[in-house]
Amino acid sequence: MLTNVRSDRVAAVRGLRQRPVRERTGRFLVEGPQGVREAVRYATERVHDLYLTEAAAQRYAVDIAQPALAAGLRVHSVSEQVLAAMCDAQTPQGVAAVVEVAHPTLEAVLAAKPTRLVLLHEVRDPGNAGTVIRAADAAGFDAVLLSASSVDVTAPKVVRSTAGSIFHVPVVTALQTPATLEVLRAHGIRSLAADGAGPVTLGEADLSGAHVWLFGTEATGLPDGLRDACDTVVTVPIHGKAESLNLAMAATVCLYASAGV
Repeated sequence: MLTNVRSDRVAAVRGLRQRPVRERTGRFLVEGPQGVREAVRYATERVHDLYLTEAAAQRYAVDIAQPALAAGLRVHSVSEQVLAAMCDAQTPQGVAAVVEVAHPTLEAVLAAKPTRLVLLHEVRDPGNAGTVIRAADAAGFDAVLLSASSVDVTAPKVVRSTAGSIFHVPVVTALQTPATLEVLRAHGIRSLAADGAGPVTLGEADLSGAHVWLFGTEATGLPDGLRDACDTVVTVPIHGKAESLNLAMAATVCLYASAGV
């Protein structure tokens, strides 16, 4: 069992909280049973190391520990203090994994003939980005695309917010939004900009055929140039007294509307 919180291994895992370390090593940290379980199930070849406390090894024996061992993964027993020192979360749940970063490309996504995509422009809030990835997965979207200036999707808060969905749906990053819209249009994919002042309500929008939803920051929305570049600008109507929906909530409503077509 690993018990030394000052060991080089603990320091190396803890370092994955920092973006420069993730970029240098090509690895990121997954915390909690749900995310780790999905990594073991759907990204087995990318799981570098798995860390469990004794209690977690018993609690998650069937869905995490045993499948990981059967797959030949490196499983380490650690004390609760060591896991806490490794993790970013305030209350670690006894399990964490170090996983290799995937690098899906827009070309690979388009080669699969997608029909439903979501593109995030300069979305920097980790919780919003992670929740949109989770919602896209739940709504059956083919991929999530992020602009170059959006949040790092391998950041611990983003990964936790996806609840494992980051291992289910391709997430393409570092894109230039205007150029991406042009490429998607060339592949017959219409663009729908979500904007509070849009002239078309969600119930009126044409959600048939291949399309991409474009969302901007919660604070400033989308720049005029990007709204104008989209085929349709859509608003989610507010029927009560709420001033607005936050980004993640609005995106979830829109994605599920597309899923219902």
